[in-house]
Amino acid sequence: MRDFLTRAGWGEAEAAPLAGDASTRRYTRLHREDDSAILMEDPGGDVALFARLADYLRGAGLSAPEILAMDPGRGLMLLEDFGDALFARRAECHPDEEPGLYQVAADVLLTLHRTAPADGLATATPAYLASLTGLAFDWYLPRAGGTPDASAEAAARDAFAEALEAHAPEAGVTVLRDYHAENLVWLPDRDGPRRAGLLDFQDAWIGHPAYDLVSLLQDARRDVGDAAAAACLRHYLDGSGLEAQRLETACAVLGAQRNLRILGVFARLAVTRANPRYIDLVPRVWHHLQSDLAHPALAKLRGILDVLPAPTPSVLERLRTP
Repeated sequence: MRDFLTRAGWGEAEAAPLAGDASTRRYTRLHREDDSAILMEDPGGDVALFARLADYLRGAGLSAPEILAMDPGRGLMLLEDFGDALFARRAECHPDEEPGLYQVAADVLLTLHRTAPADGLATATPAYLASLTGLAFDWYLPRAGGTPDASAEAAARDAFAEALEAHAPEAGVTVLRDYHAENLVWLPDRDGPRRAGLLDFQDAWIGHPAYDLVSLLQDARRDVGDAAAAACLRHYLDGSGLEAQRLETACAVLGAQRNLRILGVFARLAVTRANPRYIDLVPRVWHHLQSDLAHPALAKLRGILDVLPAPTPSVLERLRTP
């Protein structure tokens, strides 16, 4: 790594570790004189794909970080530093700005969805999305004290495949997947959708336009204010021309799929990474899931998912225990 930084001209920079995400990637902020950059270490990932996606997003008129240097063989990349003004932090410090921030986030999606999808990405078909719900049965159910139930898992998978095929079958836009307020950086000196600096898009796929909208509004990490959520949704609807009821139904179906998967992922991370902090987010994810399941399009799933224990204090304690 030192050789890589020296070749890039950052060998003598001061380094300060940054908080990571749910992956094994590590981030470090480097300082030299009046300049800064972000070192990303992702030895198990594909930094060349990240670079290609960053080029694609900038070409679409969005703010992805410039790639200053990279070593794909070692999983090293030096990135433009967008700073620390995360949308989540900005909204917390300036609540009156939250609706405007979320409208900018909607502008990003409108711009992305008007752009031909990126080449070479996997497609999130209804069948594939339905298969991912098994994580909740593999990890959340037994860790929460429930009894493994293969028949319920299969029934949920089939019901999700049916609901997704009926209400969210389209898969024709680039989906960033981890699209939420802690992966967006406020860049007020730029204009339009470029005011949102994009982070953590290396796991992108081709999918339904509502997927990232759900990721943004049903945020596992923070409660989105009602005014901000309404402004974001209305702005997206006005710009996309989609029919409101159809989009609402797609959001409910995709939201239930996504939140069920996240329950499994968080339960797994508490064990495999010995990181119980994700369990603190489970009640919010559960609330989102229950709100989605209240939609008539998901009536068949309500009884099936009754096998999953609600995250009571005792269940949360079980989930935190390795």
